[in-house]
Amino acid sequence: MERSKMAEAESLETAAEHERILREIESTDTACIGPTLRSVYDGEEHGRFMEKLETRIRNHDREIEKMCNFHYQGFVDSITELLKVRGEAQKLKNQVTDTNRKLQHEGKELVIAMEELKQCRLQQRNISATVDKLMLCLPVLEMYSKLRDQMKTKRHYPALKTLEHLEHTYLPQVSHYRFCKVMVDNIPKLREEIKDVSMSDLKDFLESIRKHSDKIGETAMKQAQQQRNLDNIVLQQPRIGSKRKSKKDAYTIFDTEMESTSPKSEQDSGILDVEDEEDDEEVPGAQDLVDFSPVYRCLHIYSVLGARETFENYYRKQRRKQARLVLQPPSNMHETLDGYRKYFNQIVGFFVVEDHILHTTQGLVNRAYIDELWEMALSKTIAALRTHSSYCSDPNLVLDLKNLIVLFADTLQVYGFPVNQLFDMLLEIRDQYSETLLKKWAGIFRNILDSDNYSPIPVTSEEMYKKVVGQFPFQDTELEKQLFPKKFPFSEFVPKVYNQIKEFIYACLKFSEDLHLSSTEVDDMIRKSTNLLLTRTLSNSLQNVIKRKNIGLTELVQIIINTTHLEKSCKYLEEFITNITNVLPETVHTTKLYGTTTFKDARHAAEEEIYTNLNQKIDQFLQLADYDWMTGDLDNKASDYLVDLIAFLRSTFAVFTHLPGKVAQTACMSACKHLATSLMQLLLEAEVRQLTLGALQQFNLDVRECEQFARSGPVPGFQEDTLQLAFIDLRQGLFQSSGKIPRARPSLLYADTEAFRKGLLAMVD
Repeated sequence: MERSKMAEAESLETAAEHERILREIESTDTACIGPTLRSVYDGEEHGRFMEKLETRIRNHDREIEKMCNFHYQGFVDSITELLKVRGEAQKLKNQVTDTNRKLQHEGKELVIAMEELKQCRLQQRNISATVDKLMLCLPVLEMYSKLRDQMKTKRHYPALKTLEHLEHTYLPQVSHYRFCKVMVDNIPKLREEIKDVSMSDLKDFLESIRKHSDKIGETAMKQAQQQRNLDNIVLQQPRIGSKRKSKKDAYTIFDTEMESTSPKSEQDSGILDVEDEEDDEEVPGAQDLVDFSPVYRCLHIYSVLGARETFENYYRKQRRKQARLVLQPPSNMHETLDGYRKYFNQIVGFFVVEDHILHTTQGLVNRAYIDELWEMALSKTIAALRTHSSYCSDPNLVLDLKNLIVLFADTLQVYGFPVNQLFDMLLEIRDQYSETLLKKWAGIFRNILDSDNYSPIPVTSEEMYKKVVGQFPFQDTELEKQLFPKKFPFSEFVPKVYNQIKEFIYACLKFSEDLHLSSTEVDDMIRKSTNLLLTRTLSNSLQNVIKRKNIGLTELVQIIINTTHLEKSCKYLEEFITNITNVLPETVHTTKLYGTTTFKDARHAAEEEIYTNLNQKIDQFLQLADYDWMTGDLDNKASDYLVDLIAFLRSTFAVFTHLPGKVAQTACMSACKHLATSLMQLLLEAEVRQLTLGALQQFNLDVRECEQFARSGPVPGFQEDTLQLAFIDLRQGLFQSSGKIPRARPSLLYADTEAFRKGLLAMVD
């Protein structure tokens, strides 16, 4: 029972579900009916659903049939009307066919024209496309042509820029064309060609710079000279030039500021031709002489190509090689000043170029590189100057060399190079300069002393007197009171030597100019050099004259007088040095002049030479003595040789009137003693074996002549009989010995002669 109820309930549910599905099929869009049908097939009652679906279809067919039956008459009417329309449609068709035929016949020409227009439009479209493609290709070809023209005219930096635009802007737009591929393949070759050509221009530039570095250096040194002259004028006339600017301020050697780092011009490398300027015209700067554009172009080209470091290394390496060539001095450089000048010009020109490159490029050279080159140049230059200057024997050449070195140092100092070592080396050259001066003045003094007449300077007018006094500081009131003509006590070599000493001081002062030395250092240098001149050069010259074999007593006397006056003039030389250096002698560590010692030594040497010369003259007269020790005759007068000797001594001592008193007295006493000693030696000779009374009396007359000469006071200043004491021993020996000789005997025996000799020897002892 329950089962039947359950089956009935399930049947009702299935029927309701089928009804729902049918409604959905009727109301749902065909595209969405799939899920609904699936639900039917998912169940187990699809057979019953099909039955129900057939039932529903039959119901709808009956409804359609009813509706068609209701509208059948309208359908028949419609068919009738449709048949009528069919005839009209046939007529219309015929009309359309006829019209089409006429249209086809009439449109043939139009079709032909349309075909022609179609072809024309096609050609026009192709031409337009071709023009568009050509418009893309033409700039490429134009740029390539421009590139070739730029390379042909050696405008390499613009060519490189053109190549960049061609490669990155134009070629990518037409890269599918074959000629573009050829261009792309050719671009690396063009870059290498530009690199090679620009490097070739750089090599030409470096070679030109090497050849013309002396011209560049000469220009820079002229500018430095003009600047120094201008500074001197400003220092001398500060008020005149204080508010005015020079025509070319400070004669700027280089314009170190540039508007840009791009090449200045597209001209070829090299030195520009510049005519020689007059001294009063502006000297062109190195930027006017040199076209640096090859360096800038090559630098930019290598920078763009990513090879800047390669370029920098090459440039520095080549310039180092050139520096070594420039710093190699010629073997004959020391012979002329032009040799040194050309050497300096080359060095200055080299570093002027490098300094300009340093300030106008970014990193091509740096300060460390410049300093390294300068250190090498400084050491080699100083070594070369030391070697070559040592061969210079002309002080004028050494002085000119010094001035050239100072100008060389000042020029490089303008560019910031340290030059202290050059000035230190100049102090070494200063010593050599002093030596060459001493050699030169040795010849001057020798000529003065050789050409002097060793006679007092005669003057016959006031003008001549003032001229001599103007040359030599001399004051003598007694001489001034005398009437003309009159004589100075000294000879001509005194004012000449004095003036030459002053000239020597001036020559020393010239070397100290522009060395940046203090007044004390200049004063010390001049005084030391002057001391060498006095104590060595002049002293040697005087000593050579004094020791000369043919020197006479008159010359020796005049030398003593001259050196006395020169000794007195040393204080004026001190004042002269003080006036030109403005350093007072009282300043601490001030060197004193040793002139007094020099002239004293020369005077003492002359005095000794006088004594020696007098004794030699006495000996010469005594060689004429011809005593006959066995004679019995008596002439009652002194021997002729002795009379001549005394006359010579009187005339000689008469010349000694201008000598210092002690010198004349010493000379006279020395001569008398030497004469007495020599006469006694005549008696003591071993060859004298016998003496007669007559010979002894003759000898006594000669001794009396000597004593009379001593009493006559040939030289003033001796007290009473002081000069006679020179002959006292000889007189006593003759007196004692002659008392032992018997007057009756005409001669003495040998034994008596020996006794006489022994007695004289005892007196001498």
